[in-house]
Amino acid sequence: MKPQELLYFIATSMLQDIGPIKAKHLISYLGSPEQIFKDSTATLSKIPNVGQAIVQAIKEQDVLSLAEKELDYIIKNNINVLTYVDNDYPYRMKNCEDSPLLFFFKGDIDFNNGKFISIVGTRNATDYGKTCCRNLVKSISKHNPVIVSGLAFGIDICAHKEALANGLQTIAVLGTQLGQISPTSHIEIAKNISKQGCVLSEYHSQTKFDSKLFVRRNRIIAALSDATIVVESKTKGGALITADFANQYNRDVCAFPGNIGNRFSQGCNQLIKENKAALIESGEDLEKLLNWDIETKTNKNAQKELFVNLSDEEQKIVSYLNTNPEAPIDKIAVMCEIPMSKLSSLLLSMEFKGLVCCLPGKCFKNT
Repeated sequence: MKPQELLYFIATSMLQDIGPIKAKHLISYLGSPEQIFKDSTATLSKIPNVGQAIVQAIKEQDVLSLAEKELDYIIKNNINVLTYVDNDYPYRMKNCEDSPLLFFFKGDIDFNNGKFISIVGTRNATDYGKTCCRNLVKSISKHNPVIVSGLAFGIDICAHKEALANGLQTIAVLGTQLGQISPTSHIEIAKNISKQGCVLSEYHSQTKFDSKLFVRRNRIIAALSDATIVVESKTKGGALITADFANQYNRDVCAFPGNIGNRFSQGCNQLIKENKAALIESGEDLEKLLNWDIETKTNKNAQKELFVNLSDEEQKIVSYLNTNPEAPIDKIAVMCEIPMSKLSSLLLSMEFKGLVCCLPGKCFKNT
């Protein structure tokens, strides 16, 4: 993306009281973030579901000069930026309405290739919780998943360290800007993570520390991942918030059970009791839940119908899978621009015709 285009994306993200949902709505209607700042008050006022208060907020806030400083900061510090219109933007997050308009990161990682698992839990991790976390990461390391967490004390940092120790890529999602690692004692490990994954934040460099931002970042942890595992948690806390986001995004949620008398296991037990999380005791349980233990099987009995007349949408899917084998259903929906509700029935019909086959993990490929 050209610097001038990025400038307006950054400026849009800096607008107070206009979150990512409303910002995307404005960009979609106007065609680009630049028009948000260049169009007249009268034009902005005609946009559906945009009230006078929002229009006034846009016109009164002088964020372009701040965005210029931010762009200089990004270039000077070799910071990577992805906006939601970029092809490299995580496809898992694109399906989430409240995903960030853009985010900043340091490191080198392909957000759209491989398995992504988030591991979260209490900051006051017990020996039991740390053991569960270490054993889990070590057990599933053969599948080479990317481990996502929040760089906090306790389970988060345990997950990051174990990922690094097992040669896995890991992503630390911050509740602060990139230049303000919290807690400060994790600055060094953040540097190591950026060499074996990335450190990521949706907050620009001029963002002041605010504990409320840590709650917002939990949605990113959930959105980046195929599944969220809660290792230990009290009945309230960031880990349960992350699990709630994962459930809202229709992602798998798992939890380790614990002693009913231990307050740091009460949150996990509650998730399991309320059917908000699957009970797991090991990496093997997670493998079975996500179908990682099943070898790829093709339906040998399925034969392609000769001279199949494909609809435009079916042709889109076949063409995409020709160049992107074994693509997950979420990514197919985004790249082929087909609603998930319609895509599921299309793929089922195509499977009956012998055009595609379903693989473990809700992935598909051409037969």
